[in-house]
Amino acid sequence: MWDTPHVSRPEIRFKRHRLLLLAVLYAAAKPAQRECVKCHEYCVIMGRHGGLPMRVLVLVTGEYGWRHVHNMRKHAPWQIETWETPKVLPPVLDYPEDYLPEHLPTADLILSLAEVKGVAELIPDIVRMTSAQAVIAPIDNVAWLPVGLARQLIEWLARVHVACVTPKPFCSLTETHYNALRFKTAYDHPLIREFAQHFGQPAFHATVNEATQTIEAIQVTRDACCGCARHVAEKLTGSAVENALEAGGLHHHHYPCQASMGIDPQYHDTLMHISGNIMKDALKDALEPHLQRRYIRPPGHVDDR
Repeated sequence: MWDTPHVSRPEIRFKRHRLLLLAVLYAAAKPAQRECVKCHEYCVIMGRHGGLPMRVLVLVTGEYGWRHVHNMRKHAPWQIETWETPKVLPPVLDYPEDYLPEHLPTADLILSLAEVKGVAELIPDIVRMTSAQAVIAPIDNVAWLPVGLARQLIEWLARVHVACVTPKPFCSLTETHYNALRFKTAYDHPLIREFAQHFGQPAFHATVNEATQTIEAIQVTRDACCGCARHVAEKLTGSAVENALEAGGLHHHHYPCQASMGIDPQYHDTLMHISGNIMKDALKDALEPHLQRRYIRPPGHVDDR
């Protein structure tokens, strides 16, 4: 896969040499860009805004990834291709090309849902093979993508001018930032933003019967990529508003959420719990005008008049 008219295949032993070569090859192969007259963003000249959808290549290892792919294919307006990654990789990848297919489809965006840690080290080569402009590598389990390796991946791709975000958990991704709580990180890239318009941090619009205080309908304005938000919306239709937040959290867990149940070293909480709170916050935003505030009034400390 390294053979080109101008470059013979080098014997690469060190990652820094391989990344330097990738930068040179990628710069030579990178499509020209221009400002799109429709969205005023810098878009690859491939006609995406001339009627062709965004091309997404999803890296999948097992059930976790395939569930996301099935939901995307049902609801996303894009062209979605997949590559099934190796299920086992050695600790050190001296020759990443040995674990890659001969060809991969051209893509605008890479979505890595791999369940093997070493796949992150293949992504720079995959970017070069596909001419991708952006990468989303979610962290729903730190065993699959440790935080340190995620930082390295962002640095590797920055050298070839490719944007990369690593939302932890995946459902923390919005059109402006990713991650939760004090770890929120801003980004600005049109392809990732286009993805986040459809999938990422759940968002709802609720219709409530004022007389009965029940939820008549919930429109999902942004789904979790795994489909959990749609599941929760279906389950809550017809429910009482006062019970919706706790019920939504339970439906999220029972979907089931596949984020890790181990304590995350950054959040000091499980990613499943962080994800559940993201879901409940989204429901609270949608139902806020209809939620009754409850106050605790300790006897003898509050004037009840």
